[in-house]
Amino acid sequence: MKMDIEKVAKLARIELSGEEKKTFGNQLEQILAYMEQLNRLDTTGVEPTSHAIPMVNVFREDEVKPSSPREKILEISPVQEDGHFKVPRIIE
Repeated sequence: MKMDIEKVAKLARIELSGEEKKTFGNQLEQILAYMEQLNRLDTTGVEPTSHAIPMVNVFREDEVKPSSPREKILEISPVQEDGHFKVPRIIE
C-alpha cells in the first residue's frame, strides 16, 4: 500500500510527509475494503443509473417568441454598420 501512495503522490507531483502517507494509506485501505463489500452485493436485475434519485429536466420547452425590433436595439449602439453592431477589431 505504501508503494501505491508514493506512486500516486509522484504522479500528482506532490510531496507527502510520513504522517500523510500513513493517513492516506489508511483511508485508501478503508475505501478499497468498502469497494470489496459493494462488489459482493448481488446487483442482478438492477438497472444502471446516472443519478441516485430520479432527475427531471427543469428547463422549459423552447418556444419561438417575437424579439425586440432590430432598429430599437441598434439605437443604443455607439457604432453600427449595415444593421449590425460594429465593434473594434481584436484579432489582427
